[in-house]
Amino acid sequence: MQAIGIDIGGTKIAGGVVDEFGAVTGYTRVPTDATDPAALETAVVDMVTRLAEGRTLPVGVAAAGFVDASRSVVYYAPNIRWRNEPFRQHLEDRLHLPVIVENDANAAGWAEFRYGAGRLVSDMVMLTSGTGVGGAIVTDDRLLRGGFGVAGEIGHLRVVPGGLPCGCGAHGCIEQYGSGRALQRMANEIADAGGIGIPLAIAREAAGGTLDGATIARLVDEDDPGALGALRQLGSWLGQAMASLSAVLDPQLFVIGGGVASTGEKLLQPIRAAYLDHLPARGYHPEPAFAVAELGNDAGVVGAADLARTHFPA
Repeated sequence: MQAIGIDIGGTKIAGGVVDEFGAVTGYTRVPTDATDPAALETAVVDMVTRLAEGRTLPVGVAAAGFVDASRSVVYYAPNIRWRNEPFRQHLEDRLHLPVIVENDANAAGWAEFRYGAGRLVSDMVMLTSGTGVGGAIVTDDRLLRGGFGVAGEIGHLRVVPGGLPCGCGAHGCIEQYGSGRALQRMANEIADAGGIGIPLAIAREAAGGTLDGATIARLVDEDDPGALGALRQLGSWLGQAMASLSAVLDPQLFVIGGGVASTGEKLLQPIRAAYLDHLPARGYHPEPAFAVAELGNDAGVVGAADLARTHFPA
């Protein structure tokens, strides 16, 4: 059975038809203005209409934000002006197709669980380290949504009491220490300190005064000491957060996705070390595996479609 998956990002909408094996056909993407909710809704409707080609296919829509337990209402979206938005009802009224709405990190995590790095386990936690830190939790083969539908907001797990201010209004969230933006901040601090940071400072000057993620990733790949030092800091924070999550959720596997995960094993090494340093009852607590996400940019589309297919099995 095929289903349609739509992944709404801050600057683009991606969509595709996905079969029961996770293969994507008819993939398409369009730019969109997230500041105009009406135009965004119309863009989703147009994309689904093209992909459906007159067929009655279930539709899963993934978007950043808090989605209620019925997968219908977007309570709050950070990048779109949605506040208690009945997005599912709007789409079903216009498309006359069955629709569910899902948090984007949940959709990506579910895709990894079903078809990617987590396909051989029953309990998995995924963290995505990009602009922010997202997350998804699968326990006993089920996506954990919580009583109100907004479980799994791992990026707002507090790791530093009274720490850096976060966009959510709290202080010390892991998003401020384990995201791509945090990596850039750490790399800039090392560049400012001189010593091993001199190559980072030179790269920053050559790039017009900014250290973006691609530049840091290139230096990590070249084993630059300063870039590796920043990556170790970030991995240490993520490992600490994972140790706390392990005490509560006891997953068999942690999957790391997002742009920072492109550094691969060089990120996993400090994550594992910090995890073990902070794991309660170390030596007696079974240790999970750690892996990099496998599905890349397709994960949101694949996960949203698969969740729609399982929600509407007929």
